[in-house]
Amino acid sequence: MFDNLSEKLQEIISKTRSKELTQDNMQEALREIRRALLEADVNLRVVKSFISSIQDKAEGENVLQGVDPSQQLVKIVNDELIEILGKELQPLNLSAHPSLIMMLGLQGSGKTTSSAKLAVKLKKEGKNPLLVACDVYRPAAITQLKTLGQEIGCEVFSVDGSVDVQSIVGQAIQYAKDNGYNVLILDTAGRLQIDTEMMSELLIIDRVYQPQEKLLVIDAMTGQEAVNVAENFDAQIGLTGLVLTKLDGDSRGGAALSVVHCTGKPIKLTGTGEKLNALEDFYPERMATRILGMGDIVSLVERAQEVFDEKEALKMQEKMQKAEFSYNDFLNMQKQMKMFGSMDNILGMLPGMNIKKADREKISHAADTEFKKIEVFIQSMTPEEREFPELMDTSRKKRIAQGCGMDLHTVNLYVKQFEQMRQMMGGMGKMQKMLGGFGKGNKLNEKKMMAKAMGMMKGAKGKGFKF
Repeated sequence: MFDNLSEKLQEIISKTRSKELTQDNMQEALREIRRALLEADVNLRVVKSFISSIQDKAEGENVLQGVDPSQQLVKIVNDELIEILGKELQPLNLSAHPSLIMMLGLQGSGKTTSSAKLAVKLKKEGKNPLLVACDVYRPAAITQLKTLGQEIGCEVFSVDGSVDVQSIVGQAIQYAKDNGYNVLILDTAGRLQIDTEMMSELLIIDRVYQPQEKLLVIDAMTGQEAVNVAENFDAQIGLTGLVLTKLDGDSRGGAALSVVHCTGKPIKLTGTGEKLNALEDFYPERMATRILGMGDIVSLVERAQEVFDEKEALKMQEKMQKAEFSYNDFLNMQKQMKMFGSMDNILGMLPGMNIKKADREKISHAADTEFKKIEVFIQSMTPEEREFPELMDTSRKKRIAQGCGMDLHTVNLYVKQFEQMRQMMGGMGKMQKMLGGFGKGNKLNEKKMMAKAMGMMKGAKGKGFKF
């Protein structure tokens, strides 16, 4: 998401480095920013407002004095991006018991899948959600929702044969109260276009049951049309927020910058992948820093905390320090990394990388290909060989090579790299223990401690591991 815009803005800002900003080159930078925004499919109204605000701030803050010009421009553009993306996180309103979330959208926008993703997110946060099948017109809609519900372990409420959506919602609310569900997610019907019949049905649900959240699900790849859809829905039913899907597939990002400004409604959630855990809260400040190539280390840490089990991580650390790391451990570590997300997304969240989208995709593809080859190599071993790497000898390597369809040279290379990694980990573990031993009562001075540490590091030098 925003990759094209991000590259253009970073390029424009880099041109201002080591230059004194004047009215002429400031106007030139603004023209390039305007062009970059239009190429990113940002609505023209938004572009005009964005450029005007940047210009006013630049002149109002007297930016030409005392500070590096590129840093001044970064701050102004960053502040304006945060403003246009909605200023701050807008959490879901779940104050009622039970709370109702009405999912709205056109057909094909990803509404049903987003409903399931939202249920996954709410379960992680300690809520007990109930999915309610309110799309009684599309034949496969209820089946799709039930399939997703079974996959994520969330109950789906439906009334067979009924097309009275108002009655279905009423029965679902009573069922939720009787069975301890505290959030209802209403998967309403979508249409190919906004029509009177659809809106009247939604208005009845809104007026009778007054849902706390009315979230419009928009496909980010629809570009300018997303603004028209959002404005129409908001005018007729009064939205409380937006859910943008397929942000990982839209390299321009114009919809996200446009819908907030044009509707005045916040983006509350974003879909960033096909997996059912790929729905995230939307933080304008974090998104702004990513657009400007400053990364998003906070989101990266939060994702790590969700994915990695602390107890398992400590066990893994102990094994690494004792050089007892096995092929099974490597497979487990690889599975966790897959849950973490693609290499492309991870690189995009790291500050200061400034790697173009195409290059990130190449790196990600190469890493995925290599990991798959290593996985096949390990899976061709016996359970004993995976757990005890020291059993590996020439005859075993030949058998494994035949089993995984690789030549003996490649198998030897993988085994060698794995052993080098184990030794390196063991050396680092020893160094950590040694460094931890220098307390108040230790008579060794700092020079001796550093010399010892450097000696250990020298022993590990050159033992890079390419897994």
